[in-house]
Amino acid sequence: MRVIDDLEVTRVKPRKVAFASFVGTAIEWYDFFIFGTAAALVFGKAFFPSLSPLSGTLAAFATFGVAFVSRPAGAIVFGHFGDRIGRKKMLVFSLVLMGSSTVAIGLIPTYGAIGLAAPVLLVLARLAQGFAVGGEWGGAVLMAVEHAPREKRAFYGSWPQAGVPAGLVLATLAFLLVEQLPEDQVQAWGWRLPFLASAGLVAVGMYVRLKVVESPEFENVKRNKKIADFPILAVLRGEKRALGVGILTQAASLVPFYLVTVFVLSYGPKELGISRQTILLSILVACVLDILSVPYASMIADRIGARKMLIYGSLYMAAVAYPFFWLLSTGVGVAVLLAMILIITIGHAVTYSAVAGYVTGLFPAEVRYTGASVAYQFGGVVFSAPAPFIAVAIAAETDGSWALAAYIAAACAITVLVLTLTKTAKVNH
Repeated sequence: MRVIDDLEVTRVKPRKVAFASFVGTAIEWYDFFIFGTAAALVFGKAFFPSLSPLSGTLAAFATFGVAFVSRPAGAIVFGHFGDRIGRKKMLVFSLVLMGSSTVAIGLIPTYGAIGLAAPVLLVLARLAQGFAVGGEWGGAVLMAVEHAPREKRAFYGSWPQAGVPAGLVLATLAFLLVEQLPEDQVQAWGWRLPFLASAGLVAVGMYVRLKVVESPEFENVKRNKKIADFPILAVLRGEKRALGVGILTQAASLVPFYLVTVFVLSYGPKELGISRQTILLSILVACVLDILSVPYASMIADRIGARKMLIYGSLYMAAVAYPFFWLLSTGVGVAVLLAMILIITIGHAVTYSAVAGYVTGLFPAEVRYTGASVAYQFGGVVFSAPAPFIAVAIAAETDGSWALAAYIAAACAITVLVLTLTKTAKVNH
């Protein structure tokens, strides 16, 4: 059996691969996040005008959440072919599918024009987005991790992770520009512009990704004829424990992130009187800093271990949950920005930076695309998708701050518990 050592891996320029993964992931998550922003700001009126404001918001967030239903399906399908024919091909296809779905959303007529067909088409396009994202994360992370030296896998694996806040920066910036239009024009047609702009971004992503070579670890699996016939069956038969750990590990990073970047866009203006531009600008600044803090946190994870980093990050996130909502409730711009920095720039970095290296390390190379993708996407179904919806319901039934902070703390407790019980992870490098 031929083993690819660290020196040989280094020769394939892991920095170039990590950059390509970062760019492509940022573009795909831009597409994914502009839907969440539009759901909070526009879709209630555009696609559910007959409902009350609260019901319209809930319905809009529900369309945001349906993508998480198709993400596991995308993980299984893309994972199957990624483990059988290669990581690179699947990454290119996922980018094309995501871009096409996003542009389609920008072209859908509103409820006022075509009635019930409008929200139906919106849901179908969102399902396609989710399917594409389902295959994106695993492929991007594996390309970065499997090209990297062993002692720097958390660092290189963090660059696709940094693509998530980068995508959110692009999405937030796009809607900040749209917000400069008069409100009636934003509602009528302005919201479509960020979706249509995806066509140009996808072209850039394609150019970058087509220049990347295939993962050396996949080539090694292929050379040694270890390709699994049905990767998902192999994962379910032999990697059930790893799958469960991979799913539950993500609670502390996903719940707070989606509360802040989706739910707060609606909660801040409606319940606290904070202007949308103040929230969007604060998220934008915090995410720009997060692009830098994620790789920095990952370097610490390489030194102390991904598991410890995730535990420490989860404890931090639980500790700042209530201060976040207290700062937000002041309505003061500087306080809102500080709140976003606490959760996004610091909290997201220390909980999310090590996820790629930890989760991919749970699975052997021959089923790693499938195992890591399914674990990550089911984590999204369990923790990300319902987060804005649950938060709306909590805020409607309580005074908000304490209950919402408790929701975040409970998610963090799940991650700490599973990592404490899982003292050593099976790492298949």
